Amino acid sequence: MHLCSPPSVSTRSMASKTPVGFVGLGNMGSPMAKNLLRNGYPVIATDVFPESCKELQDIGAQVVDSPAEVAERADRILTMLPSSPNVIEVYTGSLCDTRVKKGTLLIDSSTIDPAVSREMAAAAEKMGAVFMDAPVSGGVGAASLAKLTFMVGGVEEEYNAAQELLTCMGANVVYCGQVGNGQAAKICNNMLLAIGMIGTAETMNLGIRLMSL
Repeated sequence: MHLCSPPSVSTRSMASKTPVGFVGLGNMGSPMAKNLLRNGYPVIATDVFPESCKELQDIGAQVVDSPAEVAERADRILTMLPSSPNVIEVYTGSLCDTRVKKGTLLIDSSTIDPAVSREMAAAAEKMGAVFMDAPVSGGVGAASLAKLTFMVGGVEEEYNAAQELLTCMGANVVYCGQVGNGQAAKICNNMLLAIGMIGTAETMNLGIRLMSL
């Protein structure tokens, strides 16, 4: 059966600061959601650990019990989860069910396998939703200061809609092409950082050896 392309959400999402859903309020997700609140977006949030929700609730977020309830109340949803299995569980189970509205924009900032991002995009498309991967570079400090770098993969026509939200949480938002490419860019970025760290360690070790001769 032919699947029609999901309706564009770009124009609609730019029109007003409608509620934004957020799933995953860990060390990174919590400060990201706080920055959405600071920029005037109503946030509807959930996390598997209720204690993670309290601080966000205290500053104005609406906390619900499950990703499905987030999907009922918001048509722009961000996720920041620990791993590929967590993303699969949320997007193929509790989030991506009949309660996801057609045209919903789903942005995943978890660092996961690019193939999983593509699978989640296909699952979202079957429901008429739009999935984009947008992993980040920068730690908790950058998340708190809204200085993250987002590497975005997905339908180019929806990039502006994603960028509207991501610029509230980051200093740089880079479009990398089709879905999964954001994850690919993140993997390459991590490899480059690792090579730099290894090179620095080897150089220091060489210096110690040479100076001890």
